[in-house]
Amino acid sequence: LILQGPSMDASKKVDLKIIIIGALGVGKTSLLHQYVHKTFYEDYRTTLGASILTKVLAVDNTPLKLQIWDTGGQERFRSMVSTFYKGSDGCMLAFDVTDRESFESLDNWRDDFLEKVIPREQDFPMVVLGNKIDICDRQVPKETASAWCKEKDIPYFEVSAKNNINVAEAFETLAKQALTTYKGIFESYLTDSIKLTPNDKPKKSCC
Repeated sequence: LILQGPSMDASKKVDLKIIIIGALGVGKTSLLHQYVHKTFYEDYRTTLGASILTKVLAVDNTPLKLQIWDTGGQERFRSMVSTFYKGSDGCMLAFDVTDRESFESLDNWRDDFLEKVIPREQDFPMVVLGNKIDICDRQVPKETASAWCKEKDIPYFEVSAKNNINVAEAFETLAKQALTTYKGIFESYLTDSIKLTPNDKPKKSCC
């Protein structure tokens, strides 16, 4: 017997944690500041550990507060960065289309993330961003990146933090994915918490 519990109130604000990961210098900080502040700076300092910005928006009539974690990409900080994965509702993998190595490292970043986000399934809310499409010296063809993402079933966006191309679309696609997953977990939790099995039936007592 399953008793119907209250469904999630669509008007209630949902807090979601989004994390951006990827190699050093791919423009993670620039992407985040372009999305949150609509600004672009050439000379961000290298992120050590993580920094956090928030963005409030509405997706499918549900108000969201995104807590977006910008992480450092230096290899020596990889173990520290992975400690920030816990509690993430969505992951943004970023690479630089002018840097082949940053694209080739996506497998390692993705695998490391999925190994540490437990217990979550492989279809964790995730998008891939190929940044710096405004620069002519391209090393990663769009077809190559798209094929990698198609194989992994991850949405792919060609973006430019500098020219604000597809940045909001990428973040909002991930937010929508994360919200859908969050709602599914919420509803499942409610259902499981009020599910009665034969063993749970109260025993008759005599007076």
